[in-house]
Amino acid sequence: MSLRAAVLGHPISHSKSPALHLAAYGKLGMDIGYTALDLTEQALPAFMEQVRTQQGWRGLSVTMPLKSGMFAEVDEVRGVARTLGVVNTVAFEEDLGSVRRIGYNTDVAGIVNAVLNAGVAASPAAVVLGGGGTAAAAVAALKDLGTQHAQVFVRDISRADEARAAAAGVGLSIVVRPLTEAAVPTASADVVISTLPPRAADGLAAEIAALGTGTPGVLLDVAYDPWPSQIASAWQSGGGAVVPGLEMLLYQAVEQVRLFTGRGDDVNASVIDVMCDSVGLPRRAF
Repeated sequence: MSLRAAVLGHPISHSKSPALHLAAYGKLGMDIGYTALDLTEQALPAFMEQVRTQQGWRGLSVTMPLKSGMFAEVDEVRGVARTLGVVNTVAFEEDLGSVRRIGYNTDVAGIVNAVLNAGVAASPAAVVLGGGGTAAAAVAALKDLGTQHAQVFVRDISRADEARAAAAGVGLSIVVRPLTEAAVPTASADVVISTLPPRAADGLAAEIAALGTGTPGVLLDVAYDPWPSQIASAWQSGGGAVVPGLEMLLYQAVEQVRLFTGRGDDVNASVIDVMCDSVGLPRRAF
């Protein structure tokens, strides 16, 4: 029986997840196929019912716009995903001859590890750009980093329910404000996590550059195609540290590989290094 996994989303052709996962499975000596499947929100329920009866599935990586909808499609939700109501990972577990689809969220660990690797300050003053499923993970990550209060800037303040629910769930105080008010608070923050789609922060980037005040903190821009984004370029020009979205993708994929293979301790520095090689990231310094 051939083993398989996949990343689901729409659009999905740009995804680097297949490169990351296949590099890891090759290093581990495991024959697990991994493909990118273009799947809309409307098609998700039927797809999840289909995979329930198919043999060989080890896991699913879930990207936009499916992270919230996946919550209702799995048999059990574990860990921080239960609090957030957002699932980016589905692992398949054998249970008395049947298969259970278990939902997790590895985005939180991906964000935490990505910004820690960049040297973010303890208990950072924080800004989140965007209010959807990945923003919910960003809110939880900030709580883990020791942040007490965060500002969340969105294009439409009526569409920040996921970020608000995440803040309530993890006990982080937030204020939601329109993106048009973001320039000054963003430029002065210790850490900024942008979960906006590609190019959605271009206007903000121009505003930050025009301020001329510098950007002393760390910016994680989850969007990694095209790269560098305009906000990443403006941030770097202001003197701040920029973390590409590929860093978050790497660290959340590491956790997924552990779940899909059941070989947590074996997914070590040597495996992470070949994953870095697969997408052009520098090897880690352990």
